[in-house]
Amino acid sequence: MATLNPLPLNEVIAEIASRREEFERVSHVPRDVIAKLKRAGVYRAATPQRFGGDARPPGEFLHMIERIAVADGSAAWVASFGSATIYLAALPLATQAQIYAEGPDQVFAGGLFPLQPAQPVDGGFMVNGTWKFASGCKGADWLGVGVGIGIGAGSAGGKPRTAVFRPQQVEIVENWDVVGMQGTGSHDLRVTNQFSPDEWTFVRGGESQVDEPLYRYPSIAYAAQVLAVVNLGLARAALNAVNHMSGGRKTTTGAPQLADRAYFRIELSKAEAQLRSARAFFYETTDDVWQSILTGNQVTSEQVSLLRLAATQIAREGADVVHRAYRLGGTAAIYKSHPLQRLLRDSMVVTQHAFLAEGNYDGAGAVFVGVPPIPGYL
Repeated sequence: MATLNPLPLNEVIAEIASRREEFERVSHVPRDVIAKLKRAGVYRAATPQRFGGDARPPGEFLHMIERIAVADGSAAWVASFGSATIYLAALPLATQAQIYAEGPDQVFAGGLFPLQPAQPVDGGFMVNGTWKFASGCKGADWLGVGVGIGIGAGSAGGKPRTAVFRPQQVEIVENWDVVGMQGTGSHDLRVTNQFSPDEWTFVRGGESQVDEPLYRYPSIAYAAQVLAVVNLGLARAALNAVNHMSGGRKTTTGAPQLADRAYFRIELSKAEAQLRSARAFFYETTDDVWQSILTGNQVTSEQVSLLRLAATQIAREGADVVHRAYRLGGTAAIYKSHPLQRLLRDSMVVTQHAFLAEGNYDGAGAVFVGVPPIPGYL
């Protein structure tokens, strides 16, 4: 298997910070940056150790994505799919061996919805259709699409089935034109008359074929966490921005600098406490579940629910902290060139993801009181 020359993550983050306007302009994170993220270990973080990967503890990987998000939300969002290979652990081991034959640093992206019908044929399925929100697809080594097998089928236990293809089998429809996270390149995917062998399909969130601790961590909850943590990084960047504005700069009206105003100091302190509190809940819950797995315990519904709740909470609290920072920024923050503009737009997009929807609070509440939660929550 190929071995990449390691690259310090700090070095990659510095380059990301210097190129974030480029990512927004071209509507994706270029392949040369993806290659550097590979060298920093992002795309082997969820690769099984048996295939040369790191299979990092979830908390470690989440810290990596949070750090990248301080530099740029879109790059962090794309990097977060370094965890997506955890889904591939549901494929037969022989299929996984083919995926990692060229090395452990594989980029998997895809569009799952809307599920498209797949026609059963000898040995697999014929796949046709168009799928949305394929974040990071332009830098991917493998692409997955959501399929249904027969009328109303294609899933197991309510979990969708995914067919895995090489990029040359899939057309990228470049139509990602949004208010925030423009650099994620979450274009549509289109597949036309492509054969998918049965052994190249898996149920997302299905039973892992890899017997390592990471693949006992709840995959759907993890998928929500790696996206939500982007807002922790964006919130930190927003507080850094207003701190930078607070002193040594004369205001337009000649009023006292921000650092000399009581309301600014009070609001800044509240925002800092808000961010740190949500962050502590998030990482504490993550570590509790991971340590339980390491001791050999089965993950409980209550643990999965707390992971989902903590992810939803940091997405919203992070966005709220960015909004507070924007308000503290005053008139200067209304200019398109101001960093708070990008942070504001990106943080709003994170909260709109289906994995982080408001309904998760209802799901968590249902688990707390012992009644069935909304479908798909656990």
